[in-house]
Amino acid sequence: MKRTYLIILISSFFTGCASITGTRNQPVSITTTHEGKPITGAYCNLVNDKGSWHSTTPGSVVIQKAYGDMSITCKKDDQYSGANVFKSANEGAVWGNVLAGGLIGYAVDASSGAGFSYPPTMNVELTKLISDSALTNQTEKKK
Repeated sequence: MKRTYLIILISSFFTGCASITGTRNQPVSITTTHEGKPITGAYCNLVNDKGSWHSTTPGSVVIQKAYGDMSITCKKDDQYSGANVFKSANEGAVWGNVLAGGLIGYAVDASSGAGFSYPPTMNVELTKLISDSALTNQTEKKK
């Protein structure tokens, strides 16, 4: 029994509290595609419960980590638009903190976002928008 406690104690020193050992920021890369082909120059807005950031694709931005999901909306001119949601995943240091600090330690990591991260590369699939002139042409064809 003492051996089990000793193992838990030693492992908690190696993992540590994510709020202390980790960082609250994360660089992410943003790309956009349409039908599998890269689309460059799209303006993207990234939002989570810690703030909002902007990037032009392909691009990178340093965001603040959060427990909640990251929503990304992108638009290129009046031709393409798209949105995607990326889940936040817990990092290994969170589990060390649960062992060492229990629910209080987990709550600290969750509130600061330090114990969570997003995928390093996020892609948003864009759909082609119908222009006003194309819509007018379709309406005239139906008459």
